[in-house]
Amino acid sequence: METAVILAAGKGTRMGHLTADAPKPMLPLAGKPMLEHILDRLRAAGVRRVLLVIGYRGEMIRSHLQGYPMEINYRVQEAANGTGSATLLAQDFASNGPFLLTFGDILCSVEDYRGLMAKLDDEAVGVLGVKYVDDPAPGAAVYEEDNRVVRIVEKPPVGTSTTHWNSAGLYAFRPVLFDELRVLPLSPRGEYELTTAIDQLIRKDEVLRLYAIEQEWMDVGRPEDLARGERLVGGG
Repeated sequence: METAVILAAGKGTRMGHLTADAPKPMLPLAGKPMLEHILDRLRAAGVRRVLLVIGYRGEMIRSHLQGYPMEINYRVQEAANGTGSATLLAQDFASNGPFLLTFGDILCSVEDYRGLMAKLDDEAVGVLGVKYVDDPAPGAAVYEEDNRVVRIVEKPPVGTSTTHWNSAGLYAFRPVLFDELRVLPLSPRGEYELTTAIDQLIRKDEVLRLYAIEQEWMDVGRPEDLARGERLVGGG
């Protein structure tokens, strides 16, 4: 799998003043932007072409990555109306074969990128990367039976989940995903969400696999996460 899509359009409001002048993926970790660390690792995992979905301060991303040793393409998400609509912008770029999908604030090891991509067998239309947590309430709860994902619940109420698997913001998909993204309804939160498209695939009895991330992983969401992020990428 040589193709990847990275969603990097958001401002990162939980970062407060740190993203007043820069998008969250451009926040520095160990001397270079978080997004560049992600690209370095994807490249080491065998990815050769990337689509970046940009939005807030996207010109900073374009400027910084000029000359980066990888084929990088861009699409602009004009309205911040959800991860589903952001992913749909990749349909012309990723319509010819399987692709990896992730976010511009998710740090993951090279080994787990490779492992997730390898889990996309001939029967499956997608793979969901997950992490074991006490309660997946802040993210998306993922349920598995008989080696298939059977349910996904976005931001379930605290204490209601009977699974410990939390969506890790890392996926591999076949282009059939775009068929679902084109017909997404608005979610209860008023957005077009990737989770809804995954749920539609499940309801159509499509095969989705689960991949448990085994090594370093981090969602860099808040200012206090930056120090740990630096340690994770080898900055101390």
